[in-house]
Amino acid sequence: MSEKRKNDHIDLTFSSRPKEQLLVDNVYYEPILSGHPKHRSRFSFLGHDFAIPLWVSSMTGGAKRAANINKNLAKACEEFKLGMGLGSCRSLLESDQRWEDFDVRKFMPTRPLYTNFGIAQIEQLVQENKLAKIKEITERLNADGLIIHINPLQEWAQAEGDRYYEAPLVTIKKVLDRVSLPVIIKEVGQGFGPQSLAQLSYLPLAAIELAGYGGTNFTLLEQARLSGANSGKYSPKQSFGHIGHRVEEMINWLNQLDSSKMQCQNFIISGGIVDPLKGMFYKKQLKHNCVFGMASELLKYAMDDYEKLSAYLKEVDDCVQMAEVFLVKGDQNG
Repeated sequence: MSEKRKNDHIDLTFSSRPKEQLLVDNVYYEPILSGHPKHRSRFSFLGHDFAIPLWVSSMTGGAKRAANINKNLAKACEEFKLGMGLGSCRSLLESDQRWEDFDVRKFMPTRPLYTNFGIAQIEQLVQENKLAKIKEITERLNADGLIIHINPLQEWAQAEGDRYYEAPLVTIKKVLDRVSLPVIIKEVGQGFGPQSLAQLSYLPLAAIELAGYGGTNFTLLEQARLSGANSGKYSPKQSFGHIGHRVEEMINWLNQLDSSKMQCQNFIISGGIVDPLKGMFYKKQLKHNCVFGMASELLKYAMDDYEKLSAYLKEVDDCVQMAEVFLVKGDQNG
């Protein structure tokens, strides 16, 4: 066995060189300060203990395949002690036809679960004095709180998209005043600029999800739908899918804010994180309490049978425990 391993080392030497270095500012790999993990690290977020500091970012709802996907994701949340945001629950405002897609509490009885509605629908409900419908749906699903997704570019790029005319910040403040639910605010793949992040952090939110540029981008997704319908013709709107802010930028902006002014200091770091090591780098770089979020990478496995999703998350767990030991914040390394 040892000889085979050594021969493998020789054969694979030239194909095993890294193409890029995975590092972020002020987080260091320190190989001589610890042994391999002996005890599990635990993480706290939104009043829950997390075995893995991982949030299942909002993905799907209201489609035929959604029920099985959400069931698998919810079971994984319970097994691995994660948290989950449902995909857009907009269809539940109109009828209960797709209720089973979202009714996953029975699969994750002890884990944080949040419903999810778009800012356009929230603005309309505020105008119609029907915000109580959001709370009713959230309570019927036995969810812990509400996610509001901010998506002006997606709505604009979508052929059937909605328009909203009040600044989302104003609408969010109305929700916080009128609905007694924990609220998470997220973007949908293009992140937040520094002023938006600052203004959100001054509000009593449960958390802010970054959803930075580099992950699933719903403006580009809507343009892909439209291009398919138009036989590949280019739309000038496609350029708007290429603006936004990456996770690294947003972490730097958040780290520069005055913590004494921040009512929200819980964050979900998401946007192109397909590797748990990258998520852990970001987690250690941000000065505030946080977990990292994954969407498309989990979706790959959740679309299949549960055993494949579970096996993948066991590997993620192993990576997280190693990263917790061997990655060190710069300010700890005196």
